[in-house]
Amino acid sequence: MRAKKAKKSRAGPAVMTVVVMRLYIADAAPNSVKAIANLEAICKEHLPDAFKLEIIDVLEFPLRALAEGVLVTPHLAKLSPSPAAKIIGNLSDRSNVLHALGIKQ
Repeated sequence: MRAKKAKKSRAGPAVMTVVVMRLYIADAAPNSVKAIANLEAICKEHLPDAFKLEIIDVLEFPLRALAEGVLVTPHLAKLSPSPAAKIIGNLSDRSNVLHALGIKQ
């Protein structure tokens, strides 16, 4: 009887797409606190270990916010992968946030 050779997989390690986001907040304002909590819950459920988030307090860095066109907080900017997207508000509309981040439900 002849032993069968196992076929070697030619596929390399799985490529993970990392979602890069920037969340602009206004210190501990209620909507900013809620936006952080909502985004953390979404990332934990749908993007574990597959996201990069920078949180910018516009009260600390007002010129940066203005230079990047942020006039209202909370403001979430998805930078990559393309297409870029922006969401304003406390991110409580989960389906809208998932759609903007390119996450299929």
